[in-house]
Amino acid sequence: MAPHAMVGTPAPSFSILDSDGEIYNLTPGVEGKPIALFFYPESGSYGCTREACQFRDALAEKEVFKRSGVQVIGVSPDPVPKQKQFVERQKLTFPVLSDEKREAHKAYQIGRGILGLTDARTTFFIDSRGVVRDALDATMNYSAHVKFVLKWLDKVEEEEKKRKAESETPAESPSASTKALGAAAQAVSA
Repeated sequence: MAPHAMVGTPAPSFSILDSDGEIYNLTPGVEGKPIALFFYPESGSYGCTREACQFRDALAEKEVFKRSGVQVIGVSPDPVPKQKQFVERQKLTFPVLSDEKREAHKAYQIGRGILGLTDARTTFFIDSRGVVRDALDATMNYSAHVKFVLKWLDKVEEEEKKRKAESETPAESPSASTKALGAAAQAVSA
């Protein structure tokens, strides 16, 4: 399967309603934290409930989720009252957004899944600079999405460690031959 068309591009911003009916503005890269943005077909359905609860649990239990400060955001086309009920019933600890007009779906090019019978289940991993690093489109495999984000959080953490180590490498001290040449030059000039 070819990578999603958005991989490697700046993640689009959007403003849609959250589960409280308030406008939620997503502007990737502004807060300098990675984002796990997951689109799912229907709040309250079996697979969508399992997926959302796995993200909730990962935020509470997985150390890399805590260390990274990843923002988890769920989006479905359900109306605000259904989103509110879903958040309360499942005790979700992250924003769940109502995309009834499919503005975010269009911005992120979310298609249809399962022979076109339902919305696709797609998760985007957006890095701290606001770039879409990868996308997972797995409508039937709801449990793959947290694992996908976990893999990317580990990868980004390793990249950061490597970058930090490279920037902290002290400037190389002069080699023995350079010191010898310097001493010889001083002796000649004396």
